[in-house]
Amino acid sequence: MDGELAAGTKRFTDGLWRVYYDGYWIKAYDVPADTLLAKKRLIEASTRRLFNHVEHGLNVPSTRLEEARTAFERESDGQRRRVKGAMLAGALFNRAADIFTKLVDIQTCGVTILPDNALMRQCGEHLQEALVLGKMVLHRSGDEGIDELWGEPFKAFAFPIEEFYKSRYIKIAQAMRGIDRIADGLIGALGRLPMFVGVEPLVREFAAAAKVKCETLRTEEDIFDVWASFVVTGERLAAFEPRLAPARAPADELAASQGLTLIKQCKDLAGYIARARVAMPKSTNEMIERCERYRIACAATSTGSFADHFSDANLSRRATSVPLPGARQG
Repeated sequence: MDGELAAGTKRFTDGLWRVYYDGYWIKAYDVPADTLLAKKRLIEASTRRLFNHVEHGLNVPSTRLEEARTAFERESDGQRRRVKGAMLAGALFNRAADIFTKLVDIQTCGVTILPDNALMRQCGEHLQEALVLGKMVLHRSGDEGIDELWGEPFKAFAFPIEEFYKSRYIKIAQAMRGIDRIADGLIGALGRLPMFVGVEPLVREFAAAAKVKCETLRTEEDIFDVWASFVVTGERLAAFEPRLAPARAPADELAASQGLTLIKQCKDLAGYIARARVAMPKSTNEMIERCERYRIACAATSTGSFADHFSDANLSRRATSVPLPGARQG
């Protein structure tokens, strides 16, 4: 029946209002009045969240905006220019937030601030420029950018608040979809292997907790239970140990070690998505491909050794095998 529902359908379930997008019922929040003060709070919250999830060093004070711009414009090295562009984006966001804060302060004194106010236009221009530069910025993991986060402060400024909330629900649904895809890919790779019997319920529990974390604000009353569940289910998944015979073959050790590496990578990526509350499609697709390569390598061992079909380089360019308890060294 959910497939027939229109996006934005609301339903009261278990004492909560939920809104339907892309196959998911997401916790709904009251939309505040569309005022400059409400927009200011959204911009501040979105900017803080942005800096929490992107690479370090980008929270440049707005007072250094011109220095950041000069450093970016003078840089000729491509890699250094990317980093300096990211720093400029951070300074632009902070300058826009500072301008908006002052405008709200002026409005509280009874002064009417019109949309075509020069400072309002400047604020929008800074946010728009930062949004373009944000394509240079990587997630803190270094795997890919999270453009959706860079767009939120601009949307909070430019769109009616109700539209902003709608776009956030869509992003949360996309993030939940990504978490489920990662979980399905991991279970598809490991779930039928005797050495990984018992891992599926741990993966499902962690994915469920990650999706709840994804829809829950840190200001909610139940954040203590939600965060605890998210952390603990992740710890239980990471602590899983493959079932190996004492006299296991080296190929079994390799398969088990690479399987544990997949578990760690999938857990980390799903956690990044849950905390940022936006999808990471590039990283998600690459992770699912790694899971599929692992599954194929395990299935192909009937015609050769696991090592013949699989290696660390196949799993990830940066992957490190997870050591097994009691594994033979050398």
